[in-house]
Amino acid sequence: MDTVELLLHPVRLRIVHAMSGGRTLTTSQVCALLPDVSKATVYRHVGLLADGGLLEVVGEERVRGAVERRYRLRGERAVIDADTAASVSVEDHRRVFAIAMATLLAEFNAYLDRDGADPTADLVGYRQHALWLSPDELAELIGEMRDVLLSRLGNKPSAERTRHLLSPIVFPAEGPSTTDERP
Repeated sequence: MDTVELLLHPVRLRIVHAMSGGRTLTTSQVCALLPDVSKATVYRHVGLLADGGLLEVVGEERVRGAVERRYRLRGERAVIDADTAASVSVEDHRRVFAIAMATLLAEFNAYLDRDGADPTADLVGYRQHALWLSPDELAELIGEMRDVLLSRLGNKPSAERTRHLLSPIVFPAEGPSTTDERP
């Protein structure tokens, strides 16, 4: 299975999210982070990600007669590059978007189902803004957002940090304006 196929599954994508930040986790620990997913399902998908080279085994120890492996995400492998993204069909884009939305919905529901979930205190946000942008302005905005995100992507897990998901989605909501409408 290639990287695209590995990442195009809601449970596997959630495992990738859980493993981000250089974490090393056992499958049992991943199960605890995804309580809404059956253990058998998590174990199966961790195995697929490891077999596909997206997770690497960084340690093993015997626990109650079984071997428990510690895994780490190979971040450089867990991406869909721009060339690959540019070569997919419209139907593939529809499929990728549906999987991304299903994954986001599952992550959000898992958050809300946790004891003590407090969207207000946790600064949960989901907003949409309509922006009128030229192609150059859009490229500049994406570059600025990328710079802000890259400055934080290197953060490692720590006692004072909580893992957050940020899912920017950008697409033209309509074609270019053909009239000289001005606000």
